[in-house]
Amino acid sequence: MTTLSVKKDGLDAAAVRRLLPVYGVYVALALLVLFNIAWTDNFLAWNNLRIQLVQVTPVVIVALGMALVIGTEGIDLSVGSVMALGAALIPLYLGYGTVPAIVLAVAGGVVVGLVNGGLVAFVGLQPIVATLAMLVAGRGVALVLSDGRYKDIRAKDFLAIGTDAFLGVPYTVWIAAVLAVVVGFVVRRTVFGRRLLAVGDNRAAAQLAGVPVKRVLITVYVIAAVLAAVAGVIQVSRIGSADASRIGLLIELSAITAVVVGGTPLTGGKVRVLGTVAGAFLMQLLTATMIANNLKDSTAQMVQAVIILVAVYAARERRTR
Repeated sequence: MTTLSVKKDGLDAAAVRRLLPVYGVYVALALLVLFNIAWTDNFLAWNNLRIQLVQVTPVVIVALGMALVIGTEGIDLSVGSVMALGAALIPLYLGYGTVPAIVLAVAGGVVVGLVNGGLVAFVGLQPIVATLAMLVAGRGVALVLSDGRYKDIRAKDFLAIGTDAFLGVPYTVWIAAVLAVVVGFVVRRTVFGRRLLAVGDNRAAAQLAGVPVKRVLITVYVIAAVLAAVAGVIQVSRIGSADASRIGLLIELSAITAVVVGGTPLTGGKVRVLGTVAGAFLMQLLTATMIANNLKDSTAQMVQAVIILVAVYAARERRTR
């Protein structure tokens, strides 16, 4: 009987280790929501929920692109600089209209994505090195374009993107939700999604199987940069100003955290889109909870660090079994 009990306990422990990377983020998010309902004043008030949704939107959008890159066993450290670049381009071309300005901001993201993807796919640089170079260069270009100055935005039709709502839900939240659905569909239901996962799982085997590995890598980095540029546009429309020195600063760390906590392994081969969104909400709500309960932001950062370590360790345990 003792032997069977130990064996049963072992199986239970193994099941927990197997399920933690996949479902842990949802359990943690649910527990945090329940805690806030019980202990945080006005947590369920629509104004508070609206603020949380709006604040997490840029991280969700950037994290969606980051999840695709990590799915190929890569990393993109330049996404914050791409946000700044998009923000810097908006006031330069807003005089020609909202749509041209947004198109050019997104085009700036395409250029950065092509450079990142080219350096990784054709030059053979490690993703962390290639995108680190663009992290520095991209923000430098953004500062040059903006003359290093803070620029106010007064175009009402552009500002409406960040301030108006549909059915009571801000446009920016709708945009993030649509993008999450699209990315999820691409990963799960398209040939490109299957190729992306194949490249992340085993690049050499994918190459031998006829997968256009270089094209997939370039496309993934372009998508990540475009999503970052979109997040930059949204951020500018929300705050009503373009500050290339601050917009997108360190958002790459928030995006990577959301992806890892959401269950996407850093070794590639898997992309968990819903988990990534949940991871972004978990990190946002954790910070908001700490602040609402009079704890320092530094405390929230330390808790986030512990969560990241647990998520990475759980993923590592799963791979080694």
